[in-house]
Amino acid sequence: MTSTGVRVVIPTVLRQHTNNRDELDLSAKTVKDALQALTKSYPNLGRYLYSENGRLRNFINVYLNEEDIRSMNGEETRLKEGDTLMIVPSIAGGSVSQKGGVSFSSGEFARYSRHIIMPEVGLEGQRKLKASSVLIVGAGGLGTPSATYLAAAGVGRLGIVDFDTIERSNLHRQILYSEQDIGKSKAEVARERLLQVNPNVRIELHKVRLDSSNALKILKEYDVILDGTDNFPTRYLVNDACVLLGKPNVYASIFRFEGQASVFYAKQGPCYRCLYSEPPPPGLVPSCAEGGVLGVLPGIMGSIQAAEAIDLILGRGRPLIGRLLLFNALDMKFEELKLRKNPD
Repeated sequence: MTSTGVRVVIPTVLRQHTNNRDELDLSAKTVKDALQALTKSYPNLGRYLYSENGRLRNFINVYLNEEDIRSMNGEETRLKEGDTLMIVPSIAGGSVSQKGGVSFSSGEFARYSRHIIMPEVGLEGQRKLKASSVLIVGAGGLGTPSATYLAAAGVGRLGIVDFDTIERSNLHRQILYSEQDIGKSKAEVARERLLQVNPNVRIELHKVRLDSSNALKILKEYDVILDGTDNFPTRYLVNDACVLLGKPNVYASIFRFEGQASVFYAKQGPCYRCLYSEPPPPGLVPSCAEGGVLGVLPGIMGSIQAAEAIDLILGRGRPLIGRLLLFNALDMKFEELKLRKNPD
């Protein structure tokens, strides 16, 4: 059996033993060969991984691609070209002790493995996602795709604000619902489908019309607010509540073939009123119900919202604070405009 090239991913907590390297490329025939080559290069890591009798410690799990090697042939599991080994510090029974009571099951490690192997996310980032909360205002065209991706990504707690029921005209763009759901509560059906996507996520429902009497009470319980509203009064209400509470407001809007997205965060940049100081008179700007919307457009813009929420939670990248992203699906064109904070 010849040696093959494999990648070994080092979690953040162990990088102190590998000169802060987050991954290494090795040639090995089996998992055992790979780990021996790794610990030969980094002896301190070997003392952490192995007990005095040469066995892997019971708080260490090793995954080959997405599978726990304990469910395969253990350290004798053979490797093939391009395999990825991931070392996951854990306790006996397959869960990892985390800060703040956040823990992962072995199934969650497999679920989030494509996140964890990314240096920009890693185990620490996945922990942040699980410990975070996002409130989605509106379980419609924008809210359903964003909620789906946030649940799949492992955001620990999702809140959904929606008092509406599902109509047939929703189905071409609101992807959590089906023909059999017509007449049912959007919030209830959304929770059912999201738990099918990821049963590890906690879903909280707020089946009320958001107004000045309840907005602050509902929004204050979440880290990030995602605006999936379809009317100006609620949009301004969400903006104003976020400003008062110091919460980031991940915004998107859609009409026909065009979409907008930004992050309004008064602590760091402009808010929605800095862009539009007041709403247009009723009836002046047509709604999607009046002017239509391309079914795929809210999926694109909702996915952008989900990505921005994840960036904010991870503290990575350059969120759309102070920037307005414009998208035209007809011309397949993105543009970006600078936004400035209104000092008033």
